Formats: sequence, C-alpha cells, structure tokens
Amino acid sequence: MSSCIEVAAARPYPYRFAPASTALVVIDMQRDFLERGGFGDMLGNDVGQLAAVAPRCAQLLAWARRLELRIIHTQEAHAKDLADCPPSKRARGGLATGIGDAGPLGRILVEGEPGSDFVAEAAPLARETVIRKPGKGAFYATNLEHQLRCAGITHLLFAGVTTEVCVQTSMREANDRGFECLIVEDCTGSYFPQFKRVAIEMIVAQGGIVGWAAPLDALAAAAAAPAG
Repeated sequence: MSSCIEVAAARPYPYRFAPASTALVVIDMQRDFLERGGFGDMLGNDVGQLAAVAPRCAQLLAWARRLELRIIHTQEAHAKDLADCPPSKRARGGLATGIGDAGPLGRILVEGEPGSDFVAEAAPLARETVIRKPGKGAFYATNLEHQLRCAGITHLLFAGVTTEVCVQTSMREANDRGFECLIVEDCTGSYFPQFKRVAIEMIVAQGGIVGWAAPLDALAAAAAAPAG
C-alpha cells in the first residue's frame, strides 16, 4: 500500500504518512518493565500502571501488520559482561539489586535473561526487527538509523514504555535525524500518569516541535477511510 493516509485527528495538526515509507517502533515492551519481579517493580514502581499498555500494543501491532508497515521492537538489555553498561548507569540510585544483578526474572536488563524478553502480547514475529539498545534512546549505539535509511523509511510511529523516558528519548533522537514522528497515545505508558501526560504535551507543543500524537482509533479510522 503506497497511498498516503491522513490522520486528521492528530495533534497539533493532521499527520500524513505512506505505509511503504513508515515504520512502527515499539519501545521496550519487556518483562523487566511490565511484570512483577522485574526491574521496574524492584525500583518501587507500580507495574500495574502499565497494565493497559500491553493489550493495546497488541492491537496496534495487529493493525500495523495488516497495513504491512515495517515493525521494529527495541529491547533495553546489556551484554552479559556489562561492557556496554556505563558504570554511572549501573551505580545510579544506589540500589541493593541493580543492573546485572540476579533478580526474580534473572539478571536485570541483561540479554538472554527472562526479564529482558518481551511480554507475550507484544512479542515480535520472526520477520520483524529487534534492536538491542544499551541506553534509553533507540538510536544510541545501535544501527537503527542505518536500517531505516536503507529501507526508505521517513515516518515513524512510536509506542511502548515508558513514555517520558525511553519513548520520548527515542522520538527526540528520531526528530533530530529528520524523521516525521507520531506517538500513539494509548499505546504508551508510564509508572506515573502525570509524566505521560506532560511528556505528550511536550512532544506536540510549539507546532509539534518533536512530533505528533494520536490514539490508535484515529490511526485505524484514517487507514480505513477511502483515499481522497
């Protein structure tokens, strides 16, 4: 499908994208962040705040697959020897159990451990791209930009967790690289609802200084509408 789709309900003004040049980027839908016993839980967060995100992301993924969008899943996970984890990141917070240490879901934020795996609702298909990232942003120390350029991608839809940290960071990185970005509002979440609300307002402020925002239903309605 190469025709252009216009999401009239997007903020701050309509967002237009062509499926052939658009990718969905689903950020860090991992057990370590969404489940009890994971890193988010061990930090003292209420993981129940993210409960609605996984099923909504499942619906978004199903929609994107029907539309034949390129789909990219990011995974914040470090190498087993922690060579790609800055000491400052590991030490942050002075945690008794932190990155690389053993927790209920295995070693925290380490590749190959149960906690670093994706929740079932947002698990990638074999044909979809998984980007393992050592930082909060999806572009830092990864080849994501190269993959997107090679595929002719110009527009990015963002979902996942958490809104104000890894999602917003990745979206800002993408914006600086010239990609046209939209955050799917009800497919992203935070342990702190007020942080999610403010992060989205920061994205769409000043004429969309970082990008656009719209709910999944608005995207689906726009894609289903007859071409104008």
